[in-house]
Amino acid sequence: MKKLPNCRIVKNGSPSFGGHFDIDAKRESILEIESIMAVPGFWDDTSKSRDIIKKRTALEKIVKAWDDLIRQADDVRVMIDLGEEAQDADTLAETGEMANKLAQAVAAAEFQRMLSGPHDRNSCFVTINPGAGGTESQDWAEMILRMYLRYCEKKGWKTTITEFQAGDEAGLKSATISVSGEYAYGYLKAEAGIHRLVRISPFDSNARRHTSFASMYAFPEIEEDDIDIKISDADLRVDTFRSGGAGGQHVNTTDSAVRITHIPSGIIVACQAERSQISNRATAMKVLRAKLYEREVEERNAKATEIAAEKKDIGWGSQIRSYVLHPYKMVKDLRTGVESGNPDAVLDGALEEFVVAYLMGVRRSGGDEVE
Repeated sequence: MKKLPNCRIVKNGSPSFGGHFDIDAKRESILEIESIMAVPGFWDDTSKSRDIIKKRTALEKIVKAWDDLIRQADDVRVMIDLGEEAQDADTLAETGEMANKLAQAVAAAEFQRMLSGPHDRNSCFVTINPGAGGTESQDWAEMILRMYLRYCEKKGWKTTITEFQAGDEAGLKSATISVSGEYAYGYLKAEAGIHRLVRISPFDSNARRHTSFASMYAFPEIEEDDIDIKISDADLRVDTFRSGGAGGQHVNTTDSAVRITHIPSGIIVACQAERSQISNRATAMKVLRAKLYEREVEERNAKATEIAAEKKDIGWGSQIRSYVLHPYKMVKDLRTGVESGNPDAVLDGALEEFVVAYLMGVRRSGGDEVE
């Protein structure tokens, strides 16, 4: 029977799994939360009660997943005993299949443990910007935008393009997406960085090969009560303008778009997705709050913050992944070494292999960057 990674079946006792899941501590936390919920007046503070219930739900999901693993391990142990007693090849084969499924479940649980950051469960905002190179990079940035929209669609997350500035001839100069869904930030933070494209340019009449760069960064959606970030109205400059996009393809064409400049930090955010100026302002404030939170984290712990370490110039030597469409087809993540010979599928949102490898701590063991 295939050996289970990080999993040991104990014949006369409980199964033992590698990793530090702290299930007993989580069960105690659930009991503590339930005692808090039983106190009269718990529901008086809607915001606080909502956060507590959200925490309990997250803990219950983890504990349930663990209990499911225990049950699967018990079933495997029983099948091992039956197969050894009867020396039945069919039973042993079935046991092997069950063990493989258990190994996959353990790996999934271990991966879920990687998404344990303070805001990993949150929805998020994604910003995309082209590097130097004019139309080439602007077109590549729009390809990146589509790639993440398709990835989010595959994950079942809701997306809204809250800001889109069209390129001069094609593509985009900047775009911001609101991504709503559980663990959206936990997954998409793995994609933050510079993405490099090599292809025969559709904009070059001589059909020469070009290299383009674009950046993608993710920011967790932060509620006002989640962090101690005060935004004074006196520090804001709010401008309204007429929405516009690539032929109306991306956003509504209205007179209600909002651009907010946070004067102390120089951060500028915009939203043009809604027809209501009030709604656009509310979304823009969420984006601003998220960016101010990230800035605060970077200032407090710049050396240890992954985002700060990865934010480099959008150009040579700083990319996290290369997408080569000519003279051969290859996508390679330069952090993990994960490769795909099907760039069309990757650009259509097949990113899970790259994301999981990065979050699981896989690091490249050698090899050169694709050219």
